Amino acid sequence: MNNDAAETLVPLPGTTLAPRREIFAWAMYDFANSGYTTVVLTAVFNQYFVHVVAANMGSSRGTGTFYWTIAIAISNALILLSAPVLGAIADHRAYKKRFLAVTTIGCVVFTALLANVGPGDIWLAMIVVILSFFMFGTGENLIASFLPEIAPQRDMGRISGYGWSLGYLGGLLVLGICLAYVTWAQARGATASQYVPVTMLITAAIFALAAVPTFVWLPERATRSPLPPGQGYFVLGFARVKHTLQHVRHFRDLFRFLVSLTVYYCGIYTVVVLAAVYARAVMGFGTGEILLLILVINVTAALGALAFGQMQDWLGSLRTLALTLALWIIALAVAYFSESRAVFWLVGNLIGVALGSSQSAGRALVGQFAPPARAGEFFGLWGLASKLAAIIGPLSYGAIAYWSDGDHRLALLSTTAFFIVGLLLLLAVNESRGRAAAHTKR
Repeated sequence: MNNDAAETLVPLPGTTLAPRREIFAWAMYDFANSGYTTVVLTAVFNQYFVHVVAANMGSSRGTGTFYWTIAIAISNALILLSAPVLGAIADHRAYKKRFLAVTTIGCVVFTALLANVGPGDIWLAMIVVILSFFMFGTGENLIASFLPEIAPQRDMGRISGYGWSLGYLGGLLVLGICLAYVTWAQARGATASQYVPVTMLITAAIFALAAVPTFVWLPERATRSPLPPGQGYFVLGFARVKHTLQHVRHFRDLFRFLVSLTVYYCGIYTVVVLAAVYARAVMGFGTGEILLLILVINVTAALGALAFGQMQDWLGSLRTLALTLALWIIALAVAYFSESRAVFWLVGNLIGVALGSSQSAGRALVGQFAPPARAGEFFGLWGLASKLAAIIGPLSYGAIAYWSDGDHRLALLSTTAFFIVGLLLLLAVNESRGRAAAHTKR
C-alpha cells in the first residue's frame, strides 16, 4: 500500500476531552478485566497450576513453574503476531468496539472453563489458559487504542492513570470476594481443587457484568474507509504495519521507547505472573496470605496509578516513568535479600506503587507519540512490544527455576536486570520530539 492509501483515514477527534460518561465507560473496562489479571494470572490460578495441577510433573521442583511460563509465552506469542494487524484493521474499518466485544466474550467464556481444571489436568489447563489470555491481551490492546479518541495529549496521563487506578479497584473487588469465599471454604475443609474452580466462575461473572458500561456508553468515533481495490483486510493490515515500520526514522522516539518498554515489561510481566509462586515457594505464604498480600498490593497499585498519573502531566511522562523504574529496582533488590515476612510485605507495597504507575505512564506515552488517526495501529505495536516482553520475561524466570531445581532467588536476579537495562534505554528517548512527530503528517 502506498503512502496516499495510508492517509485515507479520517483523523479521530483528539483535541478536546470526551464527556465524563465516555471516560467512565472507557475506564470501566480496566475495572472489568483486572479481575482476570489479579485472580487468574497473579494470585490464585497460577499457584494452583504450579502446586496442584502440575504437582507431579517432572523431577525438578521448578517443572510446574516452567510449564506455567510456557503457557503464558504461547498465548503472548499469539497476541504478538496478531496485534498490529488487528489494530490496523480496526482503525481502517472502525471495528475496535466490535473486536473488543468478541475478545470480551471469549475471555469470559474461557475463564469460566478454567473451573473444569483439576489435579493432573495440565494440558487442559494450558490450552484454556492460552485461549483466555489471548482474548484478554487482545482486548487490552483494543481498549487502550480508544485513549487518543477520548483525551487530548495534555490529559492522557491523568485519564490513563484514572483507568489504571479504577482497574486496580476492580481487581481489589474480585480478589476480595474470592478471598472471602476461599476463607469460608477452607474453614469447612475444602481443598484447593474444590474452591479454586469457584473463584474462576466469580472472576468470569464480574468481568461480564462490569464490562457492560463500556459497550453501552463508549462510542466508536473512527470513520470507516473503503478497502483499496484488490485488498482484503489482512493484506491491508500487514501493508499498514509495513508502512509504519518504514517510517521508523520519523517516529524514532516512539520506537526507542518501545525498545525500552519491551525490556522493562519483561520484569513487570514476570512479577505479575510469578509473584504468588515466589511468595509460596520462598517465603512460605499460604493461599489465604497470598490473597491478602495481592489485595493490599492492588490498593497501593491503584493509589500509585492515580498519584503518578497526576504527576506525569506536569513532571513529564519520561521523568515519571524513570522514577517508577528506580522504585522497581529498589523493591526487587530488597526482595532478593529478604528473609523476613514483614520485609516482604513492605516489598509488596513498593511493587504495588511501581506497578500501577509504570503501566499507566507507559500507556499514556504511547498515546502521546501515536498519530490520532492511526491509534489502533500504534497501540498494536505497543501490544507487540509488551507481549514480546511477556514471553521473554516469565520464560527466562521459568527456565532458570527449572534448571536450578527451583532456585527462585536466582531467577529473581534476571527480573531485576530487566528494569536496570530498561531504565538505561529510556534515557535515549526525547519526549517533546516524540510528541511533535505524532502531529506531523506522514
